[in-house]
Amino acid sequence: MLRRNLLRAVRYPGLTGFTVGVPIALLLLFVFVFGGAFGAGVAPGVIPGADGRAAYLDYITPAILLFAVVGAAQSVAITAAMDATSGIMARFKTMAISPGSVLGGPVLGTAVQGLVASVLVLGVAVALGFRPTPTPLGWVGLVALTLVLTAALSWLCVALGLAAPSVETASNTPMLLTALPFLGSGFVPVETMPAGVRWFAEHQPFTPIIETVRALLAGTAPGTSTAVQAVAWTVAIGVLGYTWSRALYRRERR
Repeated sequence: MLRRNLLRAVRYPGLTGFTVGVPIALLLLFVFVFGGAFGAGVAPGVIPGADGRAAYLDYITPAILLFAVVGAAQSVAITAAMDATSGIMARFKTMAISPGSVLGGPVLGTAVQGLVASVLVLGVAVALGFRPTPTPLGWVGLVALTLVLTAALSWLCVALGLAAPSVETASNTPMLLTALPFLGSGFVPVETMPAGVRWFAEHQPFTPIIETVRALLAGTAPGTSTAVQAVAWTVAIGVLGYTWSRALYRRERR
């Protein structure tokens, strides 16, 4: 099932390219169009212009890496819906195949794609001037967090794909996940937001995850509370997605 998922990624290059292309396009857009002005807001004392773009590149890169992970997870919702609506998943149910393999293979494949997409996006950020300085342990933490987060979001997106009545619906339902980085600390500090929006930004899943990635990329230790929240949210998303997708797999599709 893992091999099948990876072969599908090769055979559908448009879907695979979307996973990498959108985060890179966002990175270029925000750095070169908005970065000169926004950089002065995220780094006090920075002069708008080239210095602002450099400061904003450092600030926004963790959020763009998260976009790459979310994009990879979104693709598995589409493939899960394709399998469910085409009848191949019903065929799998009649064969001596574990449900964990049918559902877990795409999740593992997506985790690999998410890691590759993150490396490519980070490479573009470095080419633009971003200089990550993690410790060796920090790199290990970044890779581990990327893999676990991609797997957790993939389980959730598998469930969304199985719950969708059509492939088109499955392609739209996970779009909510792409909005959360905008409503967190991904693009601007939460301190600059109105009270109600700030409360949501501080208590939604992606803010502690972004802050943990930001600290690791900067070579500093994330706050204990922030790191615990990031891990707790990741585990909660993974457990919810796994439980929901297994329940949906067992049901009769109408």
